[in-house]
Amino acid sequence: MHVIDGKKLADDIIAEVALDVKQLVELGKAAPGLAVVLVGEDPASAIYVRNKIKRAQQAGMKSIEKRLPVDCSQSELEAVVEELNQRHDVHGILVQLPLPKHLSEERIIRLIAPHKDVDGFHPENVGLLATGQASLIPCTPLGCLEMLKRELGDLSGKHAVIVGRSNIVGKPMANLLLQANCTITVVHSRTSNASSLARQADILVAAVGVPELIDETWVKPGAVVIDVGINAIERDSKRKLVGDVNYEKVAPYTRAITPVPGGVGPMTIACLMKNTLVAAQHTAH
Repeated sequence: MHVIDGKKLADDIIAEVALDVKQLVELGKAAPGLAVVLVGEDPASAIYVRNKIKRAQQAGMKSIEKRLPVDCSQSELEAVVEELNQRHDVHGILVQLPLPKHLSEERIIRLIAPHKDVDGFHPENVGLLATGQASLIPCTPLGCLEMLKRELGDLSGKHAVIVGRSNIVGKPMANLLLQANCTITVVHSRTSNASSLARQADILVAAVGVPELIDETWVKPGAVVIDVGINAIERDSKRKLVGDVNYEKVAPYTRAITPVPGGVGPMTIACLMKNTLVAAQHTAH
């Protein structure tokens, strides 16, 4: 059993991106600019934003941070996004989700210019991914794919089971693995026999948001398990982060597994930098 070190892989990707950024700048182009918009003071979101800005700087990118109060109006937030859409020094725009309840995430996602949508959530980018065309791909599934390719090489013919069907992870993951010539099964809350379907997987991707749902009865011996879940739970009066996979029970059966934390999380941010570089390379400024 091999533990996939997401932090080390993410460091490798950031180093690769930094080299490409350096070459871009040497050609007289502007360094890629990533704008991060944070509404309110949610502590988890603030940590994510801080990590994204730190990684952008490590990759030699310019980072722009926009903070808005928790009670800002939809039109105030939209005005900030519109301004960033127009700026030539901004190649990627990321609005940190979730937004406060009174704001429409859907409207904001649609408002971001598709060529600056480094989260890959705009319907145009979703459509391009679904039809197998080049696009800005959601960062978490892209990070998972990167891990699988580095772990297994060619994924052709592998049976991949994805637990969860969210727009952010489950659906794009299915599209990416389909393009990598895997056979795909998506299981979700309405699936009957979810665990027996999961047991057929060469690749099992857990992205369902239920702490430690997946135990050894879900896993075929020798499978590669990618745990996207990150859930805060109380255990022994301590706050602990766990995945959607019961790591202790599942790990011994696997060929390779990602830990939580230190698995998929760092890869998501590394792939955000990769997307920002792609967005910059596609613009002439």
